[in-house]
Amino acid sequence: MITTSEIYAPIQEGLAKFEEQLRKAAEGSNLSLESCLDHILHSTGKRVRPAITLLASKFAGKHDENLPILMASAVELLHIATLIHDDTVDKSDTRRGQATISSLFGQDVAMLVGDYVFAKSATVVCDTNNVRVIRLFAETIMALATGELREIWEANDWEQPREKYFSRIFDKTGSLFCTAAESGALLSGAPGTTVQAMKEYGYNIGMAFQIVDDIIDFEGDPTEVGKPVGGDLIKGTFTLPAMIALERYDSQSTLKTLMDAKDEASLKKAVEYIRSTQAIQASYDVARDFQKKAIDSLTPFPDSPAKRSLKGIAEYILERRK
Repeated sequence: MITTSEIYAPIQEGLAKFEEQLRKAAEGSNLSLESCLDHILHSTGKRVRPAITLLASKFAGKHDENLPILMASAVELLHIATLIHDDTVDKSDTRRGQATISSLFGQDVAMLVGDYVFAKSATVVCDTNNVRVIRLFAETIMALATGELREIWEANDWEQPREKYFSRIFDKTGSLFCTAAESGALLSGAPGTTVQAMKEYGYNIGMAFQIVDDIIDFEGDPTEVGKPVGGDLIKGTFTLPAMIALERYDSQSTLKTLMDAKDEASLKKAVEYIRSTQAIQASYDVARDFQKKAIDSLTPFPDSPAKRSLKGIAEYILERRK
């Protein structure tokens, strides 16, 4: 499996400056807030989104390289803010093996820290002085919030079509990947065709990423994933593996009966039913279709370290297990 260190080789200098920029986000606040921010900002995330921003900026000529670094920081701060809010709403005790802000400091503090990080991400993106990018970033915040709200409003709706699922996961996840790639190209002064290609790459990578996330929820190791297997279905979130299992493998309505019961014991049985079918493999096939589209969007560009790294991210996303 390709490693992130290999993928990130062409942007090591930019990533180092990005990490420095991220550290600055915790400075200048009171000590209590700073301790909260230190805890969350320096977790061992893979930094996939900011890496995409930096790589997407490598397809144009000479430009101010500090601008994509600022944007990469804003993108990661926005991602972190959504994680804080997600963990608080879900009452999660841990993420990536570390205690969540809500478990350490309480839900009220966690929500406000999440709000602070959201605002901080906006101030960083404003430093780019690019109105188009600032508007894109604001639209992404709206999409992320819409995706989370839709997940709540559409809970236990086992009749929703696949298009509705795709729309929801774009809002929830794909939108930020899309913005990460598009903004990197914009801030490098790339021509419109390059910006569009990066936008398409980000969209397809984001969709593949979330589908794999939804698969991992069914087949992942709880000690690696940091949450119980089948947690999404148990809380009523209808994802692609369950959709495919209902469509293709539920002729006797066994699965539908278990899901309609909506109690935790029945939903746990539903999880085992889904795992016993080929729905997981079929979901990987859908994710691979998005992965292929992402790689195809890079076809117009000549071979380069940045192009190879973007392909590497596409490979990594389908191979990851947490």
